[in-house]
Order: sequence, then structure tokens, then C-alpha cells
Amino acid sequence: MARNRKLTQLGQNVDISATPAGAILEVVPNPHADTDYVVRFTAPEFTTLCPITGQPDFAHFVIDYCPAKSLLESKSLKLFLGSFRNHAGFHEECSLYIGKRLVAATRPKFFRLAGYWYPRGGIPIDVFWQSGKLPSGVWLPDTGVPAYRGRG
Repeated sequence: MARNRKLTQLGQNVDISATPAGAILEVVPNPHADTDYVVRFTAPEFTTLCPITGQPDFAHFVIDYCPAKSLLESKSLKLFLGSFRNHAGFHEECSLYIGKRLVAATRPKFFRLAGYWYPRGGIPIDVFWQSGKLPSGVWLPDTGVPAYRGRG
């Protein structure tokens, strides 16, 4: 987690880490640290492996945060999320690991992760986690992802 070191991935050809633990999350200074606002990343094509069957699991993540001093560098986020493709983990484990790593890297004022996992075996699993308190007066939009309705 690069806080005070030179960016190593920006503008470079970088291989995706073989494991999430080996992925590097990089941050850059927030040019508007004096202003409270929300940054949203949407990752609709997240892939990991089921730890029981080895079959692929898919999720749609919506990540919102109010930055303090640092912004998450988006290329490092893409590479970090890509590192889960050969990782076997339960939905809850993957979702919370992602959230906790991002909070540790950015140290935001507020952080929210919504993980909408696509159904396998007929059951979708949604995982939500947040950290910190939303600053007063900051607009935090709905995630925009509808609840799973099946044939409803």
C-alpha cells in the first residue's frame, strides 16, 4: 500500500498479481482535501472462484468513499480486483477483504462497499460494509443496483 512512495504502476505495463495479498494499491494526494465529496467506483464484472467447487463466481461492486488526504489510483484498483480471478474465497470474505484493503490504503473519512453477487444455485448473496461516518451535507446516492427479482 503505497502511501509515501513513488507510483510504480502508473504508465507502466503491469501484470495482474497472482493473489489479492500480493496486489499493490496505490494512492495519490487529494487535490481537494479541504472539500467533502464522494468518489464512486463501479466494478460490474468482478470474478473470483468458489472455494468449494472451483466454479467462477461473479459480482457487481459499487464502492463509494469520501477521501481525506488520499485518492485511490484507479489502475491499481483494477489490477487489485483482477487479482481475485484465480482466488478461491466466499462472497463475504472477498467483499470484506476488498473493503478493508481499500480503507487501509486510502484512510477515507467514509467508505461504503456494496457487493451484489450473482446467483448460483438460485441464491444471490449481497454483502454490504461501511467504515467511518458520512460527512454532514455530502450527497451519497443510492447504489443504483436493483434487488434480485428472479422470475418475480
